[in-house]
Amino acid sequence: MTDICSLSLTKVAQALQNRKLSAVEVTEACLRRIEGTEPHVAALVAVDGENALATAAALDRQGPDSTRPLWGVPVTVKDALCTRGLATGAASRILEGYVPCYDAFAVQKLRDAGAVLLGKANMDEFAMGSTTENSAVKTTRNPRDTRKVPGGSSGGSAASVTAGQCFASLGTDTGGSIRQPAAFCGCVGLKPTYGRVSRYGVIAYGSSLDQVGPLTRSVEDCARVLNVIAGHDPRDSTSDPRPAEDYAAQLAKKSLQGVRLGLPREFYGEGLSDEVRAACNNAVDVARDLGATLVEVDLPHTRAAIATYYIIAMAEASSNLARYDGVRYGRRAARVADLEDLYVRSRTEGLGPEVKRRIMLGAYVLSSGYYDAYYRKAAQVRRIIRDECLAALTDCDALLAPVSPVTAWDAGSLGADPLQLYLMDAYTLSLNLAGLPGLSLPANPGSANQMPVGVQLVGKPFAEADLLCFGHALEAALPAQIWPEPCARA
Repeated sequence: MTDICSLSLTKVAQALQNRKLSAVEVTEACLRRIEGTEPHVAALVAVDGENALATAAALDRQGPDSTRPLWGVPVTVKDALCTRGLATGAASRILEGYVPCYDAFAVQKLRDAGAVLLGKANMDEFAMGSTTENSAVKTTRNPRDTRKVPGGSSGGSAASVTAGQCFASLGTDTGGSIRQPAAFCGCVGLKPTYGRVSRYGVIAYGSSLDQVGPLTRSVEDCARVLNVIAGHDPRDSTSDPRPAEDYAAQLAKKSLQGVRLGLPREFYGEGLSDEVRAACNNAVDVARDLGATLVEVDLPHTRAAIATYYIIAMAEASSNLARYDGVRYGRRAARVADLEDLYVRSRTEGLGPEVKRRIMLGAYVLSSGYYDAYYRKAAQVRRIIRDECLAALTDCDALLAPVSPVTAWDAGSLGADPLQLYLMDAYTLSLNLAGLPGLSLPANPGSANQMPVGVQLVGKPFAEADLLCFGHALEAALPAQIWPEPCARA
């Protein structure tokens, strides 16, 4: 049989159900791939090989179960999701050694579906960053070119999928943190509608923005994982009560024939690199050839999205991370003089520079005298941005746009310029502010000399089924992906 790790999730799941492969065989193949690629890629902060093999062996003894759609399929999850019995630290020193006694909702759903958890994927500390260089644990590299960043904050999840270490991974998307690394690494990433997947057990960054979603090798694989993790959870007050759909079963029911796709003018203007523009224009041409009607739409407040997002996100981060004070949660400094010294030293030792920066800015915009000028105004603009997106989607079935203005850049090249990094999120932030679903898929094959370009489809609220159908049709007509060799070279 072909190298197991080169198979899609869909194919390996079928082979497992048909007893052509055993869960132990597949798990051992992934662990070998991890051993071979981790020295180059550094996608994982923890590998739980012993428990993964024990789980796989138990599954083999029970035999394939058609009611468990991910039976025997190895996966990884971002270090922001709590995992029972496995350290969870959001890639931060302040949570070093924390081992949860419970699973996040999405992790439990994976286990219930028969998935084998291999380990935890690296991330920017507390999901604050766009490169996975802000991790306090290690620096993840792009499997397609290890001189490049994998994107962030779910860079470890995207790198793990692209390097063939697993067949799917879970990430979180606060301002593009699933879609951007998926675009940089050349895999598929879905940010579901806010409330579609429970945030229970997710270490919070921006509570009104965070959303859990899958990263996979194909749109079909993505639909299969969403089938598992979507649904209502009474433990999360923001979880939407409407029932989840069978997204995978609907993929072939809709094509792009007669579909109206909107092209936001603001996403195709200045700042878009020639390489990204060419790939996106090709995707537009392919969609037109498949029968879609392309129309231009206006989202005039897109320029305000960056400022709006960072005010809201940093304010929420400041509130959420206040719990890490050395008393109730997280790292506690030793030999302190008094309570204030305990607070200061615990946070100084435990938090990285980007996290500190965002906490301070968040505290500033929430402070007396500045709340109305900054936070209240940002909340008002957020509503305008959502209304504009919904108005555009009234006339269109979905929007088609680039994920990032550029392809993956060299590691370390933008580390000294946080503002420049923030500007790189210009095309992803609006979806989080509006709570809309977005699907990123590769628009070009990617190779050693050409980094992947991602295009995103933006859908109506809770229209993930349509979005996945459109993405599935577009994916089939775009150039096939060239996956990197098992051991990436620096």
